[in-house]
Amino acid sequence: MTSGRSFYITTPIYYPSDVPHIGHGYTTVAVDALARWHRQAGDDTWMLTGTDEHGQKMIRAASANNATPQEWVDKLVTESWFPVLKTLDIENDDFIRTTQERHETRVQTFLQAIYDRGYIYAGEYEALYCVGCEEFKPESEIVDGTGPFEGLKVCVIHSKPLELLQEKNYFFKLSEFADRLLELYRDEPDFVRPESARNEVISFVRSGLKDLSISRSTFDWGIEVPWDASHVIYVWVDALLNYATAVGYGADPETFERRWPAYHVVGKDILRFHAVIWPAMLMAAGLDVPRGVFAHGWLLVGGEKMSKSKLTGIAPTEITDVFGSDAYRFYFLSAIAFGQDGSFSWEDLSARYQAELANGFGNLASRSIAMIEKYYEGIVPPPGEYTEGDLAVQKIVADAAATADAAIDRFRIDEAIAAIWTIVDALNLYITENQPWALAKDDAQRGRLGTVLYTAVEGLRALAVLLSPVTPESTEKLWIALGAAESLGRLRDQPIREAGAWGILRPGTSVNGLAPLFPRVEQSV
Repeated sequence: MTSGRSFYITTPIYYPSDVPHIGHGYTTVAVDALARWHRQAGDDTWMLTGTDEHGQKMIRAASANNATPQEWVDKLVTESWFPVLKTLDIENDDFIRTTQERHETRVQTFLQAIYDRGYIYAGEYEALYCVGCEEFKPESEIVDGTGPFEGLKVCVIHSKPLELLQEKNYFFKLSEFADRLLELYRDEPDFVRPESARNEVISFVRSGLKDLSISRSTFDWGIEVPWDASHVIYVWVDALLNYATAVGYGADPETFERRWPAYHVVGKDILRFHAVIWPAMLMAAGLDVPRGVFAHGWLLVGGEKMSKSKLTGIAPTEITDVFGSDAYRFYFLSAIAFGQDGSFSWEDLSARYQAELANGFGNLASRSIAMIEKYYEGIVPPPGEYTEGDLAVQKIVADAAATADAAIDRFRIDEAIAAIWTIVDALNLYITENQPWALAKDDAQRGRLGTVLYTAVEGLRALAVLLSPVTPESTEKLWIALGAAESLGRLRDQPIREAGAWGILRPGTSVNGLAPLFPRVEQSV
């Protein structure tokens, strides 16, 4: 079923100094939904996620927990980061850890390559450093502290004092790539999306690029610089390279050629690393730049960016234990315009769960299948002659499928779901207007009843396919209830770009009982 077209997509490389919160989950389910869609479209899809485990911040977190850095990251990854993938029903193809040998050796290969090409030199450096960001801060991100930090310079993102670092480091000649980067943004306007992110990146590069310090000598938790064992590689250089090392750079040229380049989905707070530093590094190595970088907005709680440091972190399980993983995925992917900031509230989640999932989609599925069980002994009836209203539903299904696919191509998952949801609304209205329960009372309307109910379940067949990347658990239950698993094969094997075609669910198929897809939530939230 493969189209042969490569679609390699990554989450950001996560920094596991603490447990994951719903902001991490938001990014991950978005990438997972995109990957699932492209897999079902027949594209040669690969999804990567992983953890960035080096750096000064990790040393301090480990020390605070009376552990070595390796012990600490092993504990966090095993007990917190792997489980959250299962909690959110993520189907990643690989999980890379930057402490793995495959990564460390390939990073050294890359750094040696750009050193040999003349893009690295030794120098002295002094600047204000944010341990939280693992970054020397530009003037635009340094502000005067207030309260207990009055009189100090603090990071605008973390609101914590900056540290003055002075050391001999190795530098990457980032400044030499300004013109090439601006040319990239001009020639490939979709390289950075959305437009607001693109404009921010262009403005940053036009303001002037400084060479980047890429090594540290004051601590040893990191990957050794290959020509100087007294230095370790700057954690962000190490981290960015995961996207290449995970698909064979420096060891498996065949796989690397097959997979690379990638699409990166990141939070806008790390956009500059991915849209400026990373492509410049690849240019220096003579490699292709990424296919694109999509920066989603911040997830806000109480008006503040989701952050453990500011105590706004909510664990994904706090939501999934009440509403389930599908509700988590649907809510965050539909309620927030992908690429913009979005606000989370329990009230909004609860309202959308009840209105859209339980009453809208779930009730539609339950009553349609129940009526086939009641009026046709569980056998999908053949449709008769289609009326104008029936054909209108078919057009809505076809249009929704095409519109959703186009939205996915733009990384607008929210718009794709909105398009798909026109089918839910249309089918609910269709059933209300055609009143199959009334048709069932008149033997003369038996043929019409069959057409109405076939239209309902065939529409549900299309919904199951189109929504499966977003709500995989509930759509799998629906697929089995429709009898489609036996007659059409696995849901995950259905070509998603053909989902809008009509007449795929075969008359004569036996449906199965369907428990509520989205049960009533009794817990107070």
